[in-house]
Amino acid sequence: MRQALAEAAYEIQPPPLPLADVERRGRRIRRRRRTAVLGAGCGLLLVPLAVVVLGGTEPGADRNASPAAPASVSPSPSASSAAPAPRPRVVASGEHVTAAPGFELWLTAKGKHWTTPSSPEPEFRGVADGNIDRGTPGVTVQSEITADRAYFSGLYYGGKGTASVVEVETAHGTVRGGLIELPGDPGWGVWYAVIDGKLGDDPAASHSQVTVLNTEGGVYVRFPTL
Repeated sequence: MRQALAEAAYEIQPPPLPLADVERRGRRIRRRRRTAVLGAGCGLLLVPLAVVVLGGTEPGADRNASPAAPASVSPSPSASSAAPAPRPRVVASGEHVTAAPGFELWLTAKGKHWTTPSSPEPEFRGVADGNIDRGTPGVTVQSEITADRAYFSGLYYGGKGTASVVEVETAHGTVRGGLIELPGDPGWGVWYAVIDGKLGDDPAASHSQVTVLNTEGGVYVRFPTL
């Protein structure tokens, strides 16, 4: 049996080997492996490239990059620069106000009290003696002239609006003084002003006009009335 099988095997002629097909198949396999390796390498290269691109938004990034649009901020409203108009200083009854050395004024419900350097004894001008009609606008003027200074003061009452400041026109120009009133709404007050410089011996010639202005910038009352 073995001899018969051996003789039969020798009689079989095997076909030629497909060497060309084997070579082509081997080349295709090598190309596939090379492509896979290259693809993996490119993926690794893209990762740091993405990091570089994203890192451009951090400090030290390319200065040619377009800046981000600034956030819109609404400006806060500014406070008004206009200061409120001054008002008379409110003093307690009998409280002394020193306008200059030796020149003091104080108010009581009866009227105005004051002293000057040459008249240290208090003087008085009443508002309740019937000589003043507080329903009619008016200003009184009392003055004392020395060699180098003039002291002016008086009552004001019955004007329009709320009194604010007093201006006295003199040969030396316009001088602004102060106002004092008692608490509440007495309807009258006292103005005063101190003027440095020789004005002459005639008090009537030392000033031409006294104007009390109101908080609106208008005339509260004026003497003499024009």
